[in-house]
Amino acid sequence: MTTRHDDRVVTAARDWIGTPYRHQASLKGVGCDCLGLIRGLWRELVGPEPATVPPYAPDWSETQGQEWLMQAMMQHFPSAVADQAGNVVLFRMRSGAVAKHLGIATDSPSGPAVIHAYSGRVVCETPLCSAWQRRIVARFNFPERVL
Repeated sequence: MTTRHDDRVVTAARDWIGTPYRHQASLKGVGCDCLGLIRGLWRELVGPEPATVPPYAPDWSETQGQEWLMQAMMQHFPSAVADQAGNVVLFRMRSGAVAKHLGIATDSPSGPAVIHAYSGRVVCETPLCSAWQRRIVARFNFPERVL
């Protein structure tokens, strides 16, 4: 039986669970932030990263109000036409703030969830409760490996 691409994305993301939060890092089991999780999954599932990520501060886009993460996601990931496990989800953590948190949508036994890393925690799978759902601003398909 062949595994669907979305299932491979979720399985790979679940392998990152327990990785400590480390700002700007992207190494499974060693450390990552939310962008680092997506970068690490890209390397595992797609190949070399499509662009070099410049150093960024925790408040990197808030001070200028630029939607840099949204722009980068739109450049490198196709927009999702359906809400499904394996999508990359982009969150706006506060109304009026820039979108700056990423995760991988999953289906857990208790319902929709997201695998993500955020400050002070490890990579974890969190229920996609209404508080998280209302923060979603975009969904993207994870690209398949280019052969």
